[in-house]
Amino acid sequence: MNRYTFDEIEVGMEDGFDVAVTEAMMETFRDLTGDVNPLHCDDAFAKEKGFDGKVAYGMLTASFLSTMAGVYLPGENSLIQSVEVKFSKPVFPGDVIAFRGKVSEKNDTFQFLTLKVTGTVTECENKERCGTKVLKAVMQIGVMK
Repeated sequence: MNRYTFDEIEVGMEDGFDVAVTEAMMETFRDLTGDVNPLHCDDAFAKEKGFDGKVAYGMLTASFLSTMAGVYLPGENSLIQSVEVKFSKPVFPGDVIAFRGKVSEKNDTFQFLTLKVTGTVTECENKERCGTKVLKAVMQIGVMK
């Protein structure tokens, strides 16, 4: 876990990590949220709607933005203030998503930073989708003393 102080952070700093989206994650997310939409739970239903299979919950994918701030940039001194996220393509169980964050702004007066984050499929069953950007986010993160 990173422990960057506000003074150590510079515009242009980058960090990231990869996550494999698993069936177990999908089940846990469903149990936690109660979201039983068949798009996320039923392969046949999802295929009927034109997808390769069950679609991962968008908010499950977005939940890794918390990991980006709380573990990587800035790490344990983070306090997420806002998140704007856009889902550009679906994610499926078995996909590996590379999350990459880059500091685009630093506000000295209020000690927060703006982090731009992308999520890109790096491994997947449908090889045509590998390299596809699935998520884009802008985060405002306070950096505690």
